[in-house]
Amino acid sequence: MDIASRFHPERDPLRPPPAPGLGRGFSLAVAAHVLLVVALSFGVSWRSTPVPALEAELWSAVPQAAAPKEQLPTDPQPEPPRPQPEPPRPQQPTPQEVQAQRDADIAVAKAKERKQKEEQEQREAEEKRKQEQRRKDEAEQKERDRKAKEEQAKKDEAKEKADKAKTEKARKEAEARAEAQRQENLRRIQGMAGASGGPTSTGTALKSSGPSANYAGRIKARVRPNIIYADPGGPSNPEAEVEVRAGPDGTIVARKIVKSSGLPDFDGAVLRALDKTEKLPTDTDGTVPRVIIITFRPRE
Repeated sequence: MDIASRFHPERDPLRPPPAPGLGRGFSLAVAAHVLLVVALSFGVSWRSTPVPALEAELWSAVPQAAAPKEQLPTDPQPEPPRPQPEPPRPQQPTPQEVQAQRDADIAVAKAKERKQKEEQEQREAEEKRKQEQRRKDEAEQKERDRKAKEEQAKKDEAKEKADKAKTEKARKEAEARAEAQRQENLRRIQGMAGASGGPTSTGTALKSSGPSANYAGRIKARVRPNIIYADPGGPSNPEAEVEVRAGPDGTIVARKIVKSSGLPDFDGAVLRALDKTEKLPTDTDGTVPRVIIITFRPRE
């Protein structure tokens, strides 16, 4: 009894038995189809880019009961191969999307270029500012150096002038001293040639000169009557010294107070008296001193 008669006892015994090896051939066919599907899947997958998978969870608005689980027969029959779903093809972008992406790339590139240009302009502006500042600093330093040189030149010139003036002054003073010494030597030589003084005389003139002892009294006797002054009295009797310059004939050419008496009215009265006197008397030798100092007192 074969397998078909065992599982199907109602089979007609007169029917010819199935061809041997059918199950093995069916298994080989299934395996070949599986290999074919795997090969097709591999060929498609390596040529396309992966598409991101989307996962969606579907909910039924009305609860439904699940169908009963399929009961497999005791001796399962080989099932025909199920068609494998075709792998999803990558979705091609639309022209609008391509244009939008291109515009976005252009905008990004322009923004990047604009930013680089702004940064470059900022760097150039900063470098230009630094260069201008350096030029300004150099100009100011040159101006300071120029002024410093001018001031130093002025100081050197002033010092040189001062040194020259000092040297010239010293030279003139030395020349004046030398001339004075020469004149003194000449007078001394002349005095020694015809001097009439005694052995102990220290003068340099040929003969002694000067007013006589009573010459000042003679001048006072002539000037005193011309002094008009009201003596206020008192214990003090101050004196006024007057320098009088006269010509060869005794005419008074100048007079001045060299020591005041402390009484302005008395000093003025003495000067007016000399002006009124006009001429000094001659000395015992018939001469008049060119310069003489006379002393006057209110009460004499």
